[in-house]
Amino acid sequence: MKSKCDDTLKLVGKSKAVLGEGPVWDESSESLYWVDIKGKALHVYTPKTDIERCISLPIEVGAVAPRLGGGLIAATRNGFAFLDPQNGMLDQIVDPEEEYPDNRFNDGTVDHLGNFVAGTMHDLETEKTGTVYSLDGSGGVTPLFGGYVVCNGPAFSPDGGTLYFSNSAEREIIAFPYNAGLRTVGKPKLFAEISEGYGYPDGLAVDKEGCVWCALWDGGGVTRFSPEGDFLQFFALPAPRVTCCAFGGSDYEQLYITTASWGLSEADSREAPLSGSLFAVTPGVIGMPSRAFLG
Repeated sequence: MKSKCDDTLKLVGKSKAVLGEGPVWDESSESLYWVDIKGKALHVYTPKTDIERCISLPIEVGAVAPRLGGGLIAATRNGFAFLDPQNGMLDQIVDPEEEYPDNRFNDGTVDHLGNFVAGTMHDLETEKTGTVYSLDGSGGVTPLFGGYVVCNGPAFSPDGGTLYFSNSAEREIIAFPYNAGLRTVGKPKLFAEISEGYGYPDGLAVDKEGCVWCALWDGGGVTRFSPEGDFLQFFALPAPRVTCCAFGGSDYEQLYITTASWGLSEADSREAPLSGSLFAVTPGVIGMPSRAFLG
């Protein structure tokens, strides 16, 4: 079923990113954080006041998440770091990939026990050097799985027992059995394949019904899959390069969606002038609440 969302899709704020990514809802401030990776910026949008802020960052940041004690945890080009959302200052924790200077961190999220799970990618997207890691509250890093060009996603099932992962280069979403306590994954299985006409799977989100939402790079929208991996719905956006999605708002009824203008031709940019913008839609389902990092 295809939905155009003409009546419910809305442009959020005036900011435009080069490579918008990583939306995450922060309950404590009732705000949405998202990043512009290539633009080296953190964006903060507060729906109640319709106020947005943009904070410059010293390096590329792929994903952030709220910390239980305040501030943010960040996955950066140089590893994991604490991030002050007021001034953009980073306090480095650990870099598990010092031996891979051509890698950077990409997508990330927090699991049910407060571990920050984030994956890396080869910045030129030619080598299978990407790995997904778990960072615990004491600063310990555990590699979960690897051998991918681009690590996108990740997202967790409502019970926390399944980790969904976008293997973007191969146009597939994979499901791993996941144990947050042991920080281990089991044998993966194919969850869904993305046909060529729908682009490449990027960031993921999960709703309370256990359905998986997938942003489609060069697919111009977001697809919803059932817990069994069946195609349910497609929401079109006025931007071809859709990067990530996350539920937010007081009742998690809003789906926030980031997009990119990175790599578009002049002709494509003229046809899609809103590329790089943040959008919101009310899809009619409630999302899973965001969780804070325990570190």
